[in-house]
Parts: sequence; C-alpha cells; structure tokens
Amino acid sequence: MRLILTLMVLLSITLSANNLNTCKSCHPTIYNEFEQSYHKKSTVKYDKVHKAVWDKHPSKMEEDYTCAKCHAPEETKDTAHKGITCISCHTIIDIEKHTESNKNIYETKDKTLYSAQKGMEDQKIIYKEKSSMFGLVKDVTGSPYHDIDYTNKNFYTGKICMGCHSHKQNEKKFNVCTTDLAGAKNEKSNCITCHMPQVLGSSTTIRQSKTHAFHGFAGVRNSPELLAKYVDISYQALDNEFEIIVHNKAPHNLLIHPLRIVKLKTVLKRDGKSEELRTHTFMKIIGTDGKPSMPWLATEIVKDNMIKGDEKRSIKFDKALKSGDEIEVVLGYHIVNPKVVKSLGLEDEKELYKFIILKSSYFKIK
Repeated sequence: MRLILTLMVLLSITLSANNLNTCKSCHPTIYNEFEQSYHKKSTVKYDKVHKAVWDKHPSKMEEDYTCAKCHAPEETKDTAHKGITCISCHTIIDIEKHTESNKNIYETKDKTLYSAQKGMEDQKIIYKEKSSMFGLVKDVTGSPYHDIDYTNKNFYTGKICMGCHSHKQNEKKFNVCTTDLAGAKNEKSNCITCHMPQVLGSSTTIRQSKTHAFHGFAGVRNSPELLAKYVDISYQALDNEFEIIVHNKAPHNLLIHPLRIVKLKTVLKRDGKSEELRTHTFMKIIGTDGKPSMPWLATEIVKDNMIKGDEKRSIKFDKALKSGDEIEVVLGYHIVNPKVVKSLGLEDEKELYKFIILKSSYFKIK
C-alpha cells in the first residue's frame, strides 16, 4: 500500500472536478454508486424529464441554462452539462439563505475537501509522508490527492443539502417546491442519514472500513427500497368499514416534486375471491387560475392532498371486515403524473408510465 501511495505522488495526479477517475482510484465503490445516481445525471444531457421541462422554459431560447446553479454547479461553456460532481458537494463550506433560493458557499483553497465521519468530528487530515531507514520505509498519512476536513457541522446535520434542496421560488414570488428544514437540524436523523444511509463496503482503498455512506442517493428515481423503511402501513377494523393508515415518518412530504404522483392500491380477498378496491391518489399540483401550469408560470397550489411530513394519513373503505379476510396494500408512485407525460412530449418513454412500488403490506384478519 505504501508503494502504491508513493507512486501516486510521483505521478502527481492533481485532484480535478473534470477528472472523476481520480476519485475512482481510491473510492471505486462510491464512484460506481455515484455513476448511477441522479446527482450525476442531473442535467438535460442525461435526464429526459428535466430536458423536457427545460425545452419549454423561456430561457431555453437564449441558451441561458438557469438551472445550472444546482443541476450543473461547475457549468461553463466548455463543460457541456457535466452535472454534479464529487467536488460539487465536498467543497461546500456553508449555505447562504435567500428568498428565491439558497446559495452554496464553496471552498476556494486547492485540494481541500469536507466530509463527515463518526468519531472524526474534530479531525482535519492533512497529507503527510515521513521517511525512515534512509528512505526505504515511508509512513503516509491521509490522501495524496486532497486534504479532508471532518469538522464542518453542516455535513453532520444535513444542512449541506439545503443550498439546492431547501426551496425554489419563481419570478412570480411563488414557491415551486419546498423541503421542510426540520430534516436538516438533527445529527441522528436528517437528509444524509435517510438518503445516504450506511451500506456495506469500504469508503476508500486507502483505509478499510466495513460501511460507507451510500452515494447513489436513495430517492424515487434511484434505490427507493432504501427509503421504504421510513413508511409504515397498518390497518384498523371499524364498525362497518376499515381504514388503511399510511405513516410518512420523513420530515417532508412523501414526494416533493410537483410532477410526482402517489397511489395506494388495495385488494380485499374473501372466500377465494379478490376485489380491487378504489385506488387513492395523492399529489401536489401547482398552477395558475385554478389550472396546472409550468413551474415558472405558477402562482398558486391548485391541489394538495400529498401525505405530509410525519403525518399518519387514514384512508377509509366502505367494507366491514370479517375473520379470514386478507388485505393486500401497495403504496407506489409515478415519476411523472401520467396525465402530464404527453404534454411534455415524453409519451414514447415507457418507463415513465411504470408504477413503482415503494412499500407493500399484507394483513390477515383474525
């Protein structure tokens, strides 16, 4: 290992936002997760839904990619929508609050990155190399590519995410989307612990660890199964009906983006027969004059029955349960509301019509 590190230094490979292979050499597991994430696929080059919305944006005519602030923070005319990179997040020092949207404050010092690691909260690891026995043995501390600062509290509370994921206000002073800031205050449970949970595999080849923070960024478009544990489904039998109770344990709406739509599908099995009960739909629609519209035109919430943060939503069914009945419940979603897919010109993208299961539950009535 010492020989490998020495060769790294001799090669003088400089950490660069444009050279993710540099990151891959020491963080192969994290790199492979990140490659599949929608942080990596955050721009119009990779994300068909984002492109479809952007193509309708007034700024598109001027090729002024106004989404770049968050979707491609290192965007220049020469980088062609490379999206979010490792550097984009690991050089954020703090978040500056603004009415329209927050702003990330970035480190300008070369080769200085920030991160979080339990037990290292007061540590700054500077690369050092010591020689002994006439240079035959080398003791190496840290990484030859960068220094790493573990003291930034924002990386432990989830506040680091609030530069882009807090809120977005359009020119009409209307909040298009908002994330509850309660999810970025607690070190034990926050944006990072939910969306970047600890999974098996070492975070680096330089220093082995049993687990690492998942860099695929669990969400509705990637690894939803990692988020399913924050949803509970139960039932309760009443006099002449029953109810399904969905508990959203997240501090924000079950789904935040106004294009998403959630569905609860319920099947009652009785005496060998199956009956599909009414499908319940949850959504938040923004628009103008009581009708849905594009985000930059929206001035109001047209409809909002989305399951809120830390809410227990009761959905009642006009059926009296009896012993031996079975109830199958599936809670899932569409990445884009099927009614909107065609208006975005995405009707040929079959995956957008898929119903993605977030959580399913089975109950047998005694």
